[in-house]
Amino acid sequence: MTHPTFSNLRIDSDRLLGRLMSLGQDGALEGGGVCRLALSDKDKLGRDRVVDWMKELGLRVTIDKIGNLMGFLPGREDLSPVVLGSHIDTVATGGLYDGNLGVLAGLEVISVLKDSGFVPLRPIVVAAFTNEEGARFAPDMLGSAVDRGSLDLETALAIKDSDGFVIAEELARIGYAGEAEPGHIDPYCFFELHVEQGPVLEEEGEQIGAVTGVQGISWTEYVIEGISNHAGTTPMRLRHDAGFAAASVAVAARKVAEEIGDGQVVTVGVNELNPNLVNVIARSARLTVDMRNIDEQKLQQAEKRLAEEIAAICKAEGVRYTSRTLARFEPVMFDQNMVDLIADVAMEQGRSVRCMSSGAGHDAQMFAPVCPTAMVFVPSQGGISHNIEEYTSPEDIKAGANVLLQAALTKAEEK
Repeated sequence: MTHPTFSNLRIDSDRLLGRLMSLGQDGALEGGGVCRLALSDKDKLGRDRVVDWMKELGLRVTIDKIGNLMGFLPGREDLSPVVLGSHIDTVATGGLYDGNLGVLAGLEVISVLKDSGFVPLRPIVVAAFTNEEGARFAPDMLGSAVDRGSLDLETALAIKDSDGFVIAEELARIGYAGEAEPGHIDPYCFFELHVEQGPVLEEEGEQIGAVTGVQGISWTEYVIEGISNHAGTTPMRLRHDAGFAAASVAVAARKVAEEIGDGQVVTVGVNELNPNLVNVIARSARLTVDMRNIDEQKLQQAEKRLAEEIAAICKAEGVRYTSRTLARFEPVMFDQNMVDLIADVAMEQGRSVRCMSSGAGHDAQMFAPVCPTAMVFVPSQGGISHNIEEYTSPEDIKAGANVLLQAALTKAEEK
């Protein structure tokens, strides 16, 4: 399968790990994690470091108007490029690998090419997208969404964080309000190497995940309004308890997921009561429901059934409620030929492979509608992610990066 002039190329795992550790210094947390929120001062430091590496490798660096970084390596011919990308922003208690691995493995692919002198037919672009996590600015996958046209640039630039800081102003403040138009790169295909962020590969003893698609995501906020009253003097039959209704919704959400099955997952992540007092019936409650499924019909079924449950619960308790959609993404399926390529390359290299869907959102899902796209997963120890204890072994990082290298170069040699 692989082209004879690049099939013997391998990544330098020490160099890749060294860059991971170096980038981890920008926003380092005690205990080994990283806090590098999008467009923060720490994000500027991380961006500066990545740009320096890109320039050291001789890449032509562009920054677009939403702050996405692109490092361009010319090919033997002026064709549409193979794009390798992810993100370097983190959650507030992030680890060293989530997002960062995909960007730095892309740089390692370029480093291998520079060392070997091999010039692929097609150009290769390494991309680092703005605000993938959505930890500071909503929505997540913001930079890649703007790049691919699913989110309007002006709308994105006007978004504020919880403290009122505006994306456009923060980009300018840290020096990353670029001049390039989003989408100025027309990709031939897109690859993203990422840690799994779940326990499946580790539990199954598999080293490589050939990702078939990304689950659909439905986030809804519910605000329930009842009547606050004395906890001791109000008979149960006369209560309009927002806290009880919220708890009942959480139970109903779990029941809906279990009854639908087929990979349906539901999480009540936020559950706030007001007043939040031991001896007072709650006047109001705010909760969020996160629903995910790789099957759009099943996801819609779960949404409908939970909506019916909530209406019945609130009617029975004599409380009112309002709902607000926070995010809604349909499931995304990746290109089967790309998925097969990753699996074939991994098996050629003697790696165990599992075809699997992703339960988390990624920049790759923004590319899937417009070009052949796929992801490579490597195990997360204990299934832990978004945590300072996030860890992927050097051997698994090496394996994933080598699969990325050969799969990317295979596509880069296609006419």
